Amino acid sequence: MHEDKILVLDFGSQYTQLIARRVRENRVYSEIYPYNAPIGKILHFNPRGIILSGGPSSIYDQGAPIPDLKVFELNIPVLGICYGMQLMAHCLGGRVAKARKREYGRAELIINHKADIFDGISKKTTVWMSHGDRIERNPAHFQPIAHTDNSPVAAMANGSRRFYALQFHPEVVHTPQGKKIIRNFVFRICGCKPAWTMKSFIETTTREIQRKTGNKKVVCGISGGVDSTVTAVLVYKAIGRQLTCIFVDNGVLRAGEARKVEETLRKHFHMNIDCVDASERFLKKLKGITDPEKKRKIIGNEFIRVFEEEAKKMQGVEFLAQGTLYPDVIESISFKGPSATIKSHHNVGGLLKRMKLKLIEPLRELFKDEVRILGKDLLIPEEIINRHPFPGPGLAIRIIGEVTQERCDILRKADTIVLDEIKNAGLYTKLWQAFAVLLPVKSVGVMGDERTYENVIAVRAVNSLDGMTADWARIPYEVMGKISNRIINEVRGVNRVVYDISSKPPSTIEWE
Repeated sequence: MHEDKILVLDFGSQYTQLIARRVRENRVYSEIYPYNAPIGKILHFNPRGIILSGGPSSIYDQGAPIPDLKVFELNIPVLGICYGMQLMAHCLGGRVAKARKREYGRAELIINHKADIFDGISKKTTVWMSHGDRIERNPAHFQPIAHTDNSPVAAMANGSRRFYALQFHPEVVHTPQGKKIIRNFVFRICGCKPAWTMKSFIETTTREIQRKTGNKKVVCGISGGVDSTVTAVLVYKAIGRQLTCIFVDNGVLRAGEARKVEETLRKHFHMNIDCVDASERFLKKLKGITDPEKKRKIIGNEFIRVFEEEAKKMQGVEFLAQGTLYPDVIESISFKGPSATIKSHHNVGGLLKRMKLKLIEPLRELFKDEVRILGKDLLIPEEIINRHPFPGPGLAIRIIGEVTQERCDILRKADTIVLDEIKNAGLYTKLWQAFAVLLPVKSVGVMGDERTYENVIAVRAVNSLDGMTADWARIPYEVMGKISNRIINEVRGVNRVVYDISSKPPSTIEWE
């Protein structure tokens, strides 16, 4: 399917997915495998180059992750980043030792040797460091090509074998010339051609869906979010009326959501849509539940039950289409690598087995921003493509504590005001996400000379490129003032509004 490919081996870095994204930004396909992927699997992938990610381990830790050493014998370029560099040094005969001073954060890199990897990079450049070990002795035939005050060998290379190693992280935005370094590896060193585009993806994927499904029927669960909508439209493009979409109103959607979704897909794409109002059923199941993981599981399991009941009414359905994205694939399956699973995703395994359905996941190779580009190429309306991410469990994980009809109504009204004012200020498409959260605390207030003891709403707005890392958005005070005034005046039961100024990491974007 893809011509030139770069493989990323994951050693547990929080930035591993970012490395693959940086490669793909150059229109070269990239995938992530766990560090211990069998060499046969790597050979079958047939990469033009391999990148070893960073990771939290020290090479001398007991059980430190070590790949099959045959990765260094494939006669293809290898780039080691941070832990990947120390691993290369250790495995290829160099020596790694604890640094006297841990290097974390920005550092000035001084380039000694403009090897291919540093072509076009300034002699002095800012880079992002995060390590406690350093290279004491290079492996044979490697030369140091850059240093910092704290790291005599901040980058090294063996040009004849096309092996390169960096002590810093070129994939993060804090390394301003990092994208160019990755580009140099992909094109100059690996010799890749930029042939991977969304248009080529549409062609190959629709052919694959047609081949897989033949003339059989397919069901697809839609939420109105960009992932499920793009999945439905892509499958519809491939097989037309063989597809039926099922939309389940789970009672924890935003205001007017169900109507909007149905209108958009019927009007623009003339699809078969089955809309089910199961809100009472979901809220009943959520009664008394406060644990976020339990809420997620209840909503996920109940969704599957409702979906199954609806799908069973249709004759001859053999496939289930689902909008799984690449980060879900990596996060949900622990054997994908040592990156920690932060939260659970919908699991449709039981449904597939009971209904004997086969799974179609046309987006499972894509990141969120790539899905948006794909949506544009499929002529999906802008309002859906640029829609802020909305979690599967919906408002249930933005209501901290028990989910009730009353608390859903309060949050819906507050959330509508947040989005209205963000849109009125022209900020909606500039933000990754903006939403309201209902807190499980009450506070004292004064309204109309009377003491009140009512709910607190937190407003969360973040900037991000991909949802993997995020920074709190500096929304103008006058916009925040309007949001606060409107919520307190218009939403009965709220007397205080606070603003969340935490970044991811260490916080997550959602509160639960």
